[in-house]
Amino acid sequence: MNPPSVAEAQALASDLVEAIGDVDGVVRVACPPFVALPAVAGTLAGSSIGVGAQNAHPEAKGAFTGETPLGMLDGLCSYVIVGHSERRQLFGETDAFVNAKVSAVLAAGLTPILCVGETLDERDSHRAEAVVRRQVSAGLAGVSEEQASRIVIAYEPVWAIGTGRAATPEIAQEMCAFVRSEAGASLGVDASGGMPVLYGGSVNPGNAESLAAQTDVDGALVGGASLVAADFAAIVRAFAQA
Repeated sequence: MNPPSVAEAQALASDLVEAIGDVDGVVRVACPPFVALPAVAGTLAGSSIGVGAQNAHPEAKGAFTGETPLGMLDGLCSYVIVGHSERRQLFGETDAFVNAKVSAVLAAGLTPILCVGETLDERDSHRAEAVVRRQVSAGLAGVSEEQASRIVIAYEPVWAIGTGRAATPEIAQEMCAFVRSEAGASLGVDASGGMPVLYGGSVNPGNAESLAAQTDVDGALVGGASLVAADFAAIVRAFAQA
């Protein structure tokens, strides 16, 4: 829920156009809170920065108070974040529900950014790969090889989100390579080879360059650092240069 007002979200979008509107070589997407989507989409219209939603409901309509159907996103965005760790942990989203969202987003002609990742307890108990394998396999269930080119996967080490504790570049590389391998097992090696795999876990200007240098880290799902245009611009430029 950041920035906390529509006016601030629109101002940040304007700052992003100035800071990264001319960067080549990397896709940039801003995903504001739902109420700010129309204002941010309007500010970014005509720029080279895309727009995404932070969530969506898989049903087209119905008695789901507080939820947002994909039809209401028509014309506002091209991407939808699906299965973010906070949705899974705080709101109880299951692998099956996340998969339903992936299918619905694809059917709506939008690009899902499927989030996967393990908690600290799961990593410390040596279950990181098992958890991520399950989430990738379940999230991509029913997805065709042809649809694979429209999917982005973001690996989130949940233990590194909002803590200031980032995974080392080596861990990011290891897990992003693992995600790509598991996607290949689900969709076919050729399909997964062209699928962007992002790292998301306390990415900041200080670690962006070393993360961007990793072979299987294609980009970043940026949290707090995206709220400061200059910091986000530094991360974008690091990946563009890589």
